[in-house]
Amino acid sequence: MQLPRNSGLKIGSVWRIPIYLHMSWFIIFLLLTMSLGTQFTEQHPLWSPEQHWVLGILTSLLFFGSVIFHELSHSVVAMHYKIPVARITLFVFGGLASIGREPESALQEFNIAIAGPLSSYFLAGVFWGLGRALPGNEMFVALTGWLAWINVILATFNLVPGFPLDGGRLLRSAAWGITGNYTKSTRIASGAGRVVAYGMIGFGAWDALRGDWTGGLWIAFIGWFLLTAAQESYSQVAMRESLAGLRATDVMTLDLPSVARDISLEDYGQEVLRTGRRCHLVVTNGQLSGLVSVHALSHVPREDWNVMSVQAVMMPLARMRWASPDEPVLRILDRMQSEDVNQMPVLQTEPSPHVVGMITRETILRVIQTRAEVRSLPI
Repeated sequence: MQLPRNSGLKIGSVWRIPIYLHMSWFIIFLLLTMSLGTQFTEQHPLWSPEQHWVLGILTSLLFFGSVIFHELSHSVVAMHYKIPVARITLFVFGGLASIGREPESALQEFNIAIAGPLSSYFLAGVFWGLGRALPGNEMFVALTGWLAWINVILATFNLVPGFPLDGGRLLRSAAWGITGNYTKSTRIASGAGRVVAYGMIGFGAWDALRGDWTGGLWIAFIGWFLLTAAQESYSQVAMRESLAGLRATDVMTLDLPSVARDISLEDYGQEVLRTGRRCHLVVTNGQLSGLVSVHALSHVPREDWNVMSVQAVMMPLARMRWASPDEPVLRILDRMQSEDVNQMPVLQTEPSPHVVGMITRETILRVIQTRAEVRSLPI
């Protein structure tokens, strides 16, 4: 399941992978800290309130550090296979490493997926060993014991064979290796994910009706999240099927609106409102010099539009991302996602380099919707 690009608060980077805190993370951090503080109070009544809550906060932080370690393990293996990792996001259900494209083989899928659970089992062993090595400090033993236990739970839960959990990805890698068909294997893993999700929702509802409202509703909520993610993965497979075989020339628009680089952002905004076009080539003396879009315009305060020109916010020619006319649309879409761009000019190199079209995310989405509508018509 994908979160919005760059969603949440960036807290740093590890190996050039940005790490974000989704807004929902603050909810689970608060709830987990309160739960741990209460648990430590019940288990160790002789400690002071300060000890209970300081240890609760520290344990929560180290737990989410464990989640980051889990996701970094996925990311390191992905980068080993030259698969870019866009970011790691911590949110209400843990963490998510967003990779730029899907693995190229079942073996790559397996190795990337298994790295996370193995890393959590490794951390569980480390925390258990630390607690055994320093048994004299009661607070340290309580902290390491809880972290060892929760990392075992984290690893084991992720091995449940339902997409998008790591176990679901392992299932997909096995099905992919047997069938040789990525699309079919994703359908199998997504189907298993829906079964697991419905099972969790049903069990959570049953547990809530038995009186455990907090635990039951939480399990059902996790099941709902997994169901949504499994359905989204199935939709992504359908999308990729719709785009299979298409190339840039099949979907690009031949309309190439342009603006001069010296017009004000106010005038550019009026041009956008008049035409409804969200992206324009920037031309200087008849030569292409850059690309400007509504996205760039939105980063400038409204009161500065009259004193700034298009040249100040455009993407210069040297930084523009290009697509070739024969490039598969699926590859272009993967590049757009990994490079975080919404549009690409299509460049024809012969007899001399020149732009022949424009391809955007909106264009690709429109093609997917149209093909889906046509395929649903009765024969």
